[in-house]
Amino acid sequence: MTEPLTVSPARTGAAVAPPIHPDARARGAIRRGDDARPGCPRAHRALDVVLAAVLLVLAAPLLAAAAIAIRLDSPGPVIFRQARVGLARRPFGMLKLRTMAAGADSGPHEAHVRRLLRRGGPRRAWAPLPADPRVTRVGRLLRRSAIDELPQLVNVLRGEMRLVGPRPALPYEVEGWQDWHFARLAVPPGITGLWQVSGWSRVDFDGMVRQDLDYVARRSLALDLAILARTPVAVLHRARRGA
Repeated sequence: MTEPLTVSPARTGAAVAPPIHPDARARGAIRRGDDARPGCPRAHRALDVVLAAVLLVLAAPLLAAAAIAIRLDSPGPVIFRQARVGLARRPFGMLKLRTMAAGADSGPHEAHVRRLLRRGGPRRAWAPLPADPRVTRVGRLLRRSAIDELPQLVNVLRGEMRLVGPRPALPYEVEGWQDWHFARLAVPPGITGLWQVSGWSRVDFDGMVRQDLDYVARRSLALDLAILARTPVAVLHRARRGA
């Protein structure tokens, strides 16, 4: 079993209670490393495996074309593996198509995340680093269309992610969390989720977490299917905005 991350919640001030609280089962799930609602995991897992396998087969030609474009555009590997924090704070390697120059420094993004999490100043919408010079020409296209996230279907088949769930957190992001933020780790992270289809780049980090906790509290197969159905429209909307 993979050892949990030893990152502790931030203690720099009193925790702010969110409007939506996960129940005791959700809080206990973080300690147990299990899902928040008994009875759901088996059905959710079956849905994830079947849909992820089908989508991976259907996306194979698109992935092959993207791989060729990446190699022609800039030197380096096609697949980028990034450390993320999953269920119960367990680390895993999230897979993406490479959209940046190989070996790009993570420093600018770390500084961007710290600004977004900073307390006491103006609250900024949780969104990618604007005009990121590390992103390649092909990478910008892959990001706008969300094609770069298709390899995460492999993470779903491995059981590290789900199709629907909270956005996977970065280790240096977790270091700046307040205590109540950690309740979003009561369920596995997802490729898409409630925040991705309803609040992407429009709400600050606390607002995103509130939507994640809303999902934790209401999670069901019906809600997952509704979010999956809304995802293509959300991706098209992001692409039109150039996000």
